[in-house]
Amino acid sequence: MPFEDNERHTLDEIEQAELEELAAKEKKESGFNPFRRTYSDGDGVSKDEEQICDNPNLKNFFKMLGRKLNPILSVNLMSVFGNFPLFFALFAVSGYASIHSTAPYFSVFAPLYGVMHFDKSPATAALMGIFGMQADITILSTVDYILLGISALVILTFGPVNVGCTYILRNIFRGEGIFLWHDFFYAIKRNLRQAFVYGILDAVIILLLLYDIFFFNLNYGLNTPLNMMFYAALFMAVLYLIMRPYIYLMMVTFDLSILKMFKNALLFTVLGIKRNILSVLGIVLLVGIEFALLMLYFPLGVILPFVGLFSIGYMMQIYAAYPKIKEIMIDPYYEN
Repeated sequence: MPFEDNERHTLDEIEQAELEELAAKEKKESGFNPFRRTYSDGDGVSKDEEQICDNPNLKNFFKMLGRKLNPILSVNLMSVFGNFPLFFALFAVSGYASIHSTAPYFSVFAPLYGVMHFDKSPATAALMGIFGMQADITILSTVDYILLGISALVILTFGPVNVGCTYILRNIFRGEGIFLWHDFFYAIKRNLRQAFVYGILDAVIILLLLYDIFFFNLNYGLNTPLNMMFYAALFMAVLYLIMRPYIYLMMVTFDLSILKMFKNALLFTVLGIKRNILSVLGIVLLVGIEFALLMLYFPLGVILPFVGLFSIGYMMQIYAAYPKIKEIMIDPYYEN
């Protein structure tokens, strides 16, 4: 709705008015649209919902999750299918296009096989029966390498998709009206340059941390420095896991450089340590449920990441991070 010239409004009120005006225009011009339900205004925001943002405790988190479960699960689908190049990597590692063969399981197979050519006795036959076992191996084919190369394009979609999902989940937490696809592309368009740059940096950091954890875990126990590096890699991974939502939240809320967002995120990680620990514990619980489902009933464990694993975990982080950003960066601005 248009504002009077003599009225003063906050940036959030102006942004919300622009979104409502654009949504009304799209509804008027679209005519019959089977997907109009996605863009409908809904029933509004009740006073009880507004208190969740003002009092973001553990009880209110479950209230919000129950009320906004549908859009949160929709964000999960947007996140999964937005990073569609990963499906090419999943198909490559599935082994359907790979070369399947066998190889000796024990290293003594080669000399024992040579002995069998010169001394075929019951003793060598027994040894061959024990140490001649063959293991199934999978070799990547040319098709697999092509699929893995295509999947590398996820480095271009990773940042924009995270920006769009962060913007929607932030608005859900703040109790604002949301228009899923419009808000998703609006946030990407407004932060496209930083989304690409930080998305590439984010993906590289995550891959390096995962590589370090696996590498030092495989070499754990060889010596003390390698053991210390394993725990250091775990600490850095947890630290960065906490910092990521702060960076994306500042990207969709403020106009800051990536370096300043990193610096602020590190400070927020320390200042909001209690809420950050709770969010990490919640994510650990979600991952534990996922592994339990994979062990108990594998098909259900495979489906869960596509349903809501990522968005619920990310919602936990935003629920923990945004109140501290609001307290330190947003509230003082409006007070001044």
